[in-house]
Amino acid sequence: MEVNGSAGSLAFDFEAMNELWFHDRTDEPAAAGFRRILVTEPEHPYAGAWWPAGHGLGYEHAFTHQVADLLTAIADGTDPAPSFEDGLQVQRVLEAVARSAASGSGWTPVEQPQPAAT
Repeated sequence: MEVNGSAGSLAFDFEAMNELWFHDRTDEPAAAGFRRILVTEPEHPYAGAWWPAGHGLGYEHAFTHQVADLLTAIADGTDPAPSFEDGLQVQRVLEAVARSAASGSGWTPVEQPQPAAT
């Protein structure tokens, strides 16, 4: 999966689950390009709760993290993340992707949420 935007790109390959590829468009031309981020170092979210650095996390660990985040939010009395609003924004992005694909894969704006009436 790859997400491209006006400020850069982020790529994820399910066959290399512990890596992200990141490109920052604001990098100097001499240093521009994708860089690999290994997410098994203890500084990265969740990795520090598992085994020593460099040992991969698998698909099943994501479900453990989801449950831990939900229970922590409930215990703290906070809204869990991602929220319903986050999910709605993801749906807006997916809808824009579908519109883009149907119209020749050009740049397609994402619908922005309307401010709540007061």
